[in-house]
Amino acid sequence: MPETDWDEGREIRMTDSRTALTRLVGYAQPHVKGLLVVVGLAVLYVGAQVLQPWLVQLVIDKDLLVPHPAFEPILLLALLYLGVTLVGLGANLVQNRRLQWIGQRIVRNMRQDLFSHVESLAMRFFDTHATGRLITNVSSDTTNVSMFFTQFLLSVIQDGMMLLLVMGAMLALNWQLALMSFLVIPVIVLISVLFRKKLHQSYQYTRTQFSRLIGYTAENLGGMRITQIFHQERKQFQLHTELNRRYTGGNINEYRWSVLFNRSFDALGNLSVALMVWLGGLAVLHHGIEIGVLFAFTSYIRQFFQPINSLTQNWNTLQSSLVSAERIGGVLLEEPEIQDAADPVPVRWDRDGRAAVRGEVAFDHVSFGYVPNQTVLQDVTFAVPPQSFVGFVGETGAGKSTLMGLLTRFYDVQQGHITVDGVDIHRYRQHELHRMMAIVQQDVNIFSGTVADNIRLFRPDVTDQAVQEAAEIAGADEFIRKLPGGYEAWLRAKGANLSLGQRQLLAFARALTFNPKILILDEATASLDSHTEMVLQRGLTRIAEGRTTLVIAHRLSTVRDADLIFVMDQGQIVERGSHQHLMAQDGLYADLVHRSVPDTMAAL
Repeated sequence: MPETDWDEGREIRMTDSRTALTRLVGYAQPHVKGLLVVVGLAVLYVGAQVLQPWLVQLVIDKDLLVPHPAFEPILLLALLYLGVTLVGLGANLVQNRRLQWIGQRIVRNMRQDLFSHVESLAMRFFDTHATGRLITNVSSDTTNVSMFFTQFLLSVIQDGMMLLLVMGAMLALNWQLALMSFLVIPVIVLISVLFRKKLHQSYQYTRTQFSRLIGYTAENLGGMRITQIFHQERKQFQLHTELNRRYTGGNINEYRWSVLFNRSFDALGNLSVALMVWLGGLAVLHHGIEIGVLFAFTSYIRQFFQPINSLTQNWNTLQSSLVSAERIGGVLLEEPEIQDAADPVPVRWDRDGRAAVRGEVAFDHVSFGYVPNQTVLQDVTFAVPPQSFVGFVGETGAGKSTLMGLLTRFYDVQQGHITVDGVDIHRYRQHELHRMMAIVQQDVNIFSGTVADNIRLFRPDVTDQAVQEAAEIAGADEFIRKLPGGYEAWLRAKGANLSLGQRQLLAFARALTFNPKILILDEATASLDSHTEMVLQRGLTRIAEGRTTLVIAHRLSTVRDADLIFVMDQGQIVERGSHQHLMAQDGLYADLVHRSVPDTMAAL
């Protein structure tokens, strides 16, 4: 099939079927007792099903086809038949409910483990894997896995027992007819082997196409403004149509093989019944067996193929579950690139929950690249005094944001060292390192919830007073109080009902509620209008008070009053000093200033 020109990132690697099945069984281990109860209930239900033809055979041969039939034995067997049926139905009801409960708990734990594991992965994983595909793993794939426990496992337990008990009953009634009936078993095995590989491949292909379709849809819904502004609706629709066509084709092919597989067993079952009626009828005519035995055998033949049909129909469930388990296993096999040290340095915290560190930051001969043989930072060395206000400026792609990604350990350095208060950041636990810092980026994530919830990030320990104080310092209080509901105003996902500047001010307030010792502003004022920037500039002094503040500046006016400015070019620091000192040097910084927009020139 022709590929589209849309690339959603690196494929999730997949484990093999045996590993996937082992993982599924591992999740079931805490529920062994519950599963044993299910097995016991299955024995009751299947036993009742198998006993019914036997009771009818007894009525026919012992009580009906006799010279003087008696009413009492027939009534007794009828009542016994009714009782057996009711016991079987009750056992089946409880068994299904119990297995559903176990299956849903297992999948809930798997979904939680998967989400928790994804959260532990480093940024490099998210750089190379599409979000839409991960959404498919967490939602759709875990749902498919749930069917392994709620459908396939039930079929294996119940139908497997049915096969064994039916075969035992047939052997007990007439072992010669039973052995003739069992001749179809090698044919069943052969059909299963022939179809197994093809079915697995078709399910795997369909799941992959579904993942790509979901990923593409999620990506394009998120970028709908760009699509409409640049009139790309037709192009995006064509790509979606192609992905949808491939998914639909995969579904049709999957259904074709599944139907062919199932109908093969249907045909085999009907032929077996016809053969049994012929052979059994001949045996009855020659007085080899009784009519009741023939009736029971005919019923048992149907019961024999009923669980086989059920198992084959659930074969697609097994294949779908295994493919999804393989995909989930591939994600779980991804090792977090960023690991805590074996002997971490403990961090002390004051009463306000603030790290008891001075906030001195140093880079010592640091080099780094996102991909091999493409260095982004080259032998970068600098030191930032504690509680200082420092700016980083340079052309786009100079490596400014990469510095902050390394400081926060979103990525690990390839050469050199980064220290906070003289301690290599690798020696700090990641969650403690992150508690020391807060970062405000140009792109702000707003979650569905109230304004207050977005500032405190749903942390119950942050009081309403702390939220309002942070908003006042960041300059966000004024616009928040104008919203319907104020701090309780409901915000939609991604802050769709806020302006870019308002989202940015919320991000500043959010960072302040963490009370960080090191504050990172990564082009955080780039989306602000002139008025909002002036409001924020007035608050920057209060925001930076008592903490080390690192500012990546798009607007040079933001760092004019910085204690120290580092100028970057092609992954290196080429100039450093105060605004006045750098202007006097008449180098790259001065050139950046002269090429700035008039508003920035005026501010400088």
